[in-house]
Amino acid sequence: MSEPVPPPFGSFPAAFAALEVGDDLAGPVADALKNWDAREAATSVLYVDTDPGKADTAVFCEAYDTPPELSANCVVVAAKRAGEVTHAACLALATTRVDVNRTVRTHLGARKASFAPMDTAVELTGMEYGGITPVGLPGGWPLLVDEAVAAAPYVLVGSGRRRGKLILPGWALARLPGAEVLPGLAG
Repeated sequence: MSEPVPPPFGSFPAAFAALEVGDDLAGPVADALKNWDAREAATSVLYVDTDPGKADTAVFCEAYDTPPELSANCVVVAAKRAGEVTHAACLALATTRVDVNRTVRTHLGARKASFAPMDTAVELTGMEYGGITPVGLPGGWPLLVDEAVAAAPYVLVGSGRRRGKLILPGWALARLPGAEVLPGLAG
């Protein structure tokens, strides 16, 4: 494991360069970091080891002294149009809710949009429920990022597993493959 660095927030014992702890990440996440064309963004990602029993946002924020406004949730959405289903991911601060019925549906040009069932999200992403992250999503998926996330100095997201989290600058999240910063995505 690499040398620990102080985390930018929270009461984590230590943070580590995520590129150097690939075995602690879900496979798609480790691969995405390793192959991310935006090297400055990839090297900015930190990993913190956390208790998987405290992965739910409210419990996590209290246990690790993490401000909810610096935590973001990644949700998988299923958009339907003319019998075709398209999947996308949305990233919004934990203090907000994604506007799936209007903003996401309209942006994706769908007749109907809803949160994807848990089993579907887990199967399609190759990540664990409660740890789904925007890093390492399936190729070709749109990643809709709320503008508040992109503007945040640092944001905490899942690691692909319930154990551990990633911390990275908002600007780096906006540079992920397929990312589109979308005003009004969440409120």
